[in-house]
Amino acid sequence: MSPGTSWGRYPQAQNQRVIALRDRHAPLPAFEGTALPYGNGRSYGDSCLNDGGTLLATRGLDRYIGFDPATGVLRCEAGVLLSDILDFAVAQGWFLPVTPGTKFVTVGGAIANDVHGKNHHVAGCFSEYVDGFELLRSDGTRRWCSPSENADWFAATAGGLGLTGVVTWAQIRLKRIRGAWMNIETHRFANLREFLALSAASERDYEYTVAWIDCVARGDALGRGHFIRANHAPAGDGPARPKRRLSVPFTPPFSLINGASLRAFNAAYYHRQRTPVAHALTHYEPYFYPLDAIGHWNRIYGPKGFLQYQCVVPPEGAEHALTDLIEQIADSGTGSFLAVLKMFGPGRSAGILSFPRPGATLALDFPNRGAATFELLERLDDVVAAAGGAVYPAKDARMRGERFRQYYPAWESLRPYLDPAFSSGFWRRVTE
Repeated sequence: MSPGTSWGRYPQAQNQRVIALRDRHAPLPAFEGTALPYGNGRSYGDSCLNDGGTLLATRGLDRYIGFDPATGVLRCEAGVLLSDILDFAVAQGWFLPVTPGTKFVTVGGAIANDVHGKNHHVAGCFSEYVDGFELLRSDGTRRWCSPSENADWFAATAGGLGLTGVVTWAQIRLKRIRGAWMNIETHRFANLREFLALSAASERDYEYTVAWIDCVARGDALGRGHFIRANHAPAGDGPARPKRRLSVPFTPPFSLINGASLRAFNAAYYHRQRTPVAHALTHYEPYFYPLDAIGHWNRIYGPKGFLQYQCVVPPEGAEHALTDLIEQIADSGTGSFLAVLKMFGPGRSAGILSFPRPGATLALDFPNRGAATFELLERLDDVVAAAGGAVYPAKDARMRGERFRQYYPAWESLRPYLDPAFSSGFWRRVTE
């Protein structure tokens, strides 16, 4: 991704210098203004942008330091991609304990955003499998941070959006698996109440749960969709790893996502499964990373880009809040092909600014249509705030400062750990 934009291609950073880091042992290079670590640019808003300042690009920190195939303990530099880890680890019977919806994320980025996945209800956040990491500050000091050593710095940096310093390398624990395949069970459900019932019934026996919902359906069909639950399959042969990766070759002059295309796609996708329940054995990639099969898929939203909105609302009152959110989206006539809904588990990460908390989380992409889109997202904020929920900083490009401070009341406790030379567009927007 171009360092001038995030994955959502909004906003644009017009005046941003980039310095590549290639040696974890070297001090930070001199830079002008403020600095911010930059991994692979898969955040959606401006948490990975620093307009007027400097980005410290970490993809050059891409070396493995050590791996124990008996325990699954991996030591690697912060610029290693999760896809790189999967490429060597799965063949040896290991998998990521927590993975977001794209594998093209750096280890440092996964820590900085304390990413979550389809197994949050049983596994929690990425930081829970990080034994420790080295944090390099702008004054040249280095600090080993772990849950038992400098635990306060660990909590500030896990989910701290890169603002406490540069993570140079980390030690993480992988998860034992028997093969590259997943046993998947897909339930077609008619409304939100059925989704909540399926979620509750699946928590104990299924490690991974997620739902696609039709974000334009209304009335009795509001919130209908497909509930997909899965476990790693036992050892044995399964379908081959997908070989072909499609790509969007250029940015069209306008968004290909509009009311007509969205309604047609969602209706066809909902009815594509003819039976109420379907079973499948698949390679892990289509289940965990469906959009990674399409290179540059963010281009379909046109030159103005898009805004992703991901929120969480508490379990008590979740049905009411989700109904309100989806009604607002359906009434607007906008939304995304991939509208994702799942339940977070009861655990809370140690990270001060970690997003996941008990409740239901909803994520959608919205074509950037200017004022109309921003007004819709403000209305969604009203619902989330009234319910006592929160919006995900890694996906945000426009929330107001007072909303952020309401969603993250502990934000000021991060201040003592901020690197005084580090900042981001997001942080200035919500705190100044």
